[in-house]
Amino acid sequence: MIGIDLIKTQRMQRMMERFGEAALKKFLCEDEIMLVKNYRTAAGFWAAKEACSKALGTGIGSECSFFDISLPKTQKGAPRITLSDKVQKNFNIKDISLSITHDGDYAIAVVAIETL
Repeated sequence: MIGIDLIKTQRMQRMMERFGEAALKKFLCEDEIMLVKNYRTAAGFWAAKEACSKALGTGIGSECSFFDISLPKTQKGAPRITLSDKVQKNFNIKDISLSITHDGDYAIAVVAIETL
């Protein structure tokens, strides 16, 4: 299963200017917020979580919330994606891959999920 999402980075910039850290707390946990360098990074994280929910076929909601999806980084600084035990079990997830890119005014993320 594959999911993709695109966000205009200025949308995230406006949210962060208007609501500050509260904007980030709507979709990121504290560890993820610590990784956010600027609004572009936050936009990439938003796109990654949305792309993941689309790959699952649910969108963000009761079956998979923003907080069921985690975005840690590797030792080299590349983003990774992990899912809560609940989501892994309910969707029989075997493997998951993430790619985030930024181009001009946009952040794009693609998530590929392999199930059992």
